[in-house]
Amino acid sequence: MPVLVRIDKALGRLGHGLGLNRKGLLLLGGTVFFLWLASGVYKVQPDERGVVLQFGKWVETTESGLHYHWPAPIETVIFPKVTTINQLQLGKSDAADVAPGARMVNRNQMLTGDENIVEADCVVFWQIKDAKDFLFKAFDPPAMLKVAAESALRKVISRNPIQAALSDKRQQIADQVKDQLQELLDYEHSGIQITQVQLQRVDPPTAVIDAFNDVQRARADQERARNEAEAYSNDILPRARGEAEHIKQESEAYKTQVVDQAQGDAKSFLAVYDTYRQAKDVTAWRLYLESTDLLLKKAAKVIIDSSGKGVNGVVPYMPLSETKQGAVQGAGK
Repeated sequence: MPVLVRIDKALGRLGHGLGLNRKGLLLLGGTVFFLWLASGVYKVQPDERGVVLQFGKWVETTESGLHYHWPAPIETVIFPKVTTINQLQLGKSDAADVAPGARMVNRNQMLTGDENIVEADCVVFWQIKDAKDFLFKAFDPPAMLKVAAESALRKVISRNPIQAALSDKRQQIADQVKDQLQELLDYEHSGIQITQVQLQRVDPPTAVIDAFNDVQRARADQERARNEAEAYSNDILPRARGEAEHIKQESEAYKTQVVDQAQGDAKSFLAVYDTYRQAKDVTAWRLYLESTDLLLKKAAKVIIDSSGKGVNGVVPYMPLSETKQGAVQGAGK
């Protein structure tokens, strides 16, 4: 038992050096051992996760609250913030990121679905979804996220025409980028959750932006002219249809009136014809008198034959209107 003897002698020398006997030395050792064990108690905050490592290898991930692990150096705990919303800016490269003497490259230029070039800037908001994957599956999570975000943005922009990226489908494109980026990150087990993607700027390259704006103004003028033409069409066509319907209704009414009148005249003629067949002389004389009456009503002057009976006092060629006026004046006297 030479080893135990040497340990016992060493403890004796240590106790003698500290001024403690064997019992005091054991008490001191027990206190130190208890404090060492107590150091394994740890608390995880609500916005954190506790990642327990045993000799550098992941053992478990704990939720918020009080927990225990084997004290160091056996086990250690890392506390990543899992509720913090982080932000990644995608845009033009800063001059500080360019090597001296190198030409600054605009990395945010990309090709659209209709073979146009645009410059797109966006902001990616993310947080830790799985602390274990975030710490141990990805070598540099922020750098990997930046590369994946650029890839997702270019892929989505390449599937859409330039007009969609500049106007009415910006939010739809941002949502597609978010879904595409999340798919890439999940495939790589990055432990990152994308919460939102915002498109900040989508413009043509600076060198051609004036020409592009001219094209956009021409398209706007074309759209405005088309809208005005449609408005004029919507205004004049209903009125023309209304007028046509009114003319049609008037023609139908005139048709009905003429047909009814013709049918009435035909019935009247048939009635006279039936009467004529029954009494020819009387009907002929009555028709003659009616015709003469209608003719005299329209005449301004009447020639009276002096050989007629009972008309000796009437002057030939005298207008009937003058005869009636003279008769009225004589009665007044």
